[in-house]
Amino acid sequence: MKQMLPRERLLTALDHREPDRVPIDLGGNQTGIHRAAYTRLLQLLGLEEEIVVMDLVQQLALPSERVLERLHVDTRYVWAQPPAGFDSSVVRRERNGRFWQDFTDEFGVTWSMPEDSPRYFDISRSPLAGLSPDEIRKYPFPRGDDRTRFEGLRNRALRIRRETPYAVVSGISGVVYEICWYMRGLENLLMDMLQQPEVLESIIDRTLQFWLDWFRLFLDEAADVVDVIMIGDDLAGQDGPLFSPRIYRSVVKPRQKRLVQYIRSRTRAKIWYHSCGSVVDYIPDLLDNGVDILNPVQVAAKGMDPGGLKSRFGRQISFWGGGIDSQHVLPRASPDDVRRHVWRNLDIFSPGGGYVFANVHNIQADVSPENVLALFDAAYEHGQR
Repeated sequence: MKQMLPRERLLTALDHREPDRVPIDLGGNQTGIHRAAYTRLLQLLGLEEEIVVMDLVQQLALPSERVLERLHVDTRYVWAQPPAGFDSSVVRRERNGRFWQDFTDEFGVTWSMPEDSPRYFDISRSPLAGLSPDEIRKYPFPRGDDRTRFEGLRNRALRIRRETPYAVVSGISGVVYEICWYMRGLENLLMDMLQQPEVLESIIDRTLQFWLDWFRLFLDEAADVVDVIMIGDDLAGQDGPLFSPRIYRSVVKPRQKRLVQYIRSRTRAKIWYHSCGSVVDYIPDLLDNGVDILNPVQVAAKGMDPGGLKSRFGRQISFWGGGIDSQHVLPRASPDDVRRHVWRNLDIFSPGGGYVFANVHNIQADVSPENVLALFDAAYEHGQR
């Protein structure tokens, strides 16, 4: 088979046809690399560069073009930005003798990271916790249709399309459900589902409207340029759904479907849906919503083995991720074992297309640079065998 250009390779795979080799991804909010792992990777490669944190909460580094080329990555990302005038600066605070870095996002959620263990930011304040349903309805939400979010977006996307061979992929957006528990608190929202489900409905209707407004302007700018649009909400844990499938199908799914169908009405881009965990029982729902791609394919979760997923759904949905068990193998195995695990999974996932290679979610801080190289080199070499 002739050698394909990266964008052609990705689109061929997503069309459920087999490309010259499996497409490779790195650099997104759910397919990224922690800054600590990236720092060590740069050292191993003998590269000196400023490390830019592109995702503050997850502490993900923005991979440089040199690194992306070394790892044979076929994707390049474009993001919207916070609205003009929004202050998301990090503030240093002391609490109980311990120093923390804090910032508050557009929805009023405060995130904190301890300076003595600077791995990630976690939620430390949910603004809707403790509020009554009436107070929640009056809470001020940010505007999704603030045009300053999208200034320069089209030019950035066009530059990738016109000046490079790579596929254009959006950053994560369309987080319809998860923002609800960020704002209310996870335990509070789970109790609301049982005791006062109208609270979930009142919040999720507003997050949906935020994203419908957001996508109206995003698609005005990029509908004809972007190849893949990433949306998502975590619906499952290691063993199955995080909350009742009945509630998902009666409350959450209709809102997600409305968003997906709106996006599909405006663009030919593939729609990529992110949920960690054992989501095998929800794949038919995602297909019904209009989703094209499932990420991250958490292969160590219940019912998420590559063979079963490929045989049941491999012609209906594309899998993006799942290249290796990221919990038990990638951070602990030898580079040779990493290669063997990657090749075994690619032997299952790649035939017939419908697969894009990436780790299960982000490469975490404890992964060695030798294993990072083994991970990507194995994916590239699989297509050369």
